[in-house]
Amino acid sequence: MTPKETAEYMFEKDLFSQWLGIELIDIRDNYCLIKMPVKSEMINGLGTVHGGVTFAFADSALAFSSNNSGDAAVALNCYINFTKAAKNGDILTAESILLNDTRKTAIYDITIKNQNDEVIAGFRGTVYKIGKKVTELKTL
Repeated sequence: MTPKETAEYMFEKDLFSQWLGIELIDIRDNYCLIKMPVKSEMINGLGTVHGGVTFAFADSALAFSSNNSGDAAVALNCYINFTKAAKNGDILTAESILLNDTRKTAIYDITIKNQNDEVIAGFRGTVYKIGKKVTELKTL
């Protein structure tokens, strides 16, 4: 499968990313650009997007970029820096770029921006390659 076909295969089974409203925009080898609309149920008590939603969005970008070779990888360590609050009605994008690749791990840099090209958050994720193909993993 191509990287795009692999990401689409994963997305079809990823009910959480579907629930978030994520759309796959550009998928290439070890890279992805995804989009998500901010919905009212994503807003916290301070009137901004809940940090967990932003983290989950970045985590989905990490998954679609780090697994699209067909070799399964899982998050080993991730951290996020929030730089600007996202609001209800915003359209967010997450771009995931491979920084370093070894036999068993890889590091990705994910930048989340709003529709005005303002950086909302920076996310760095390290994945562990589990030695299986994406298509070999069981799903519900």
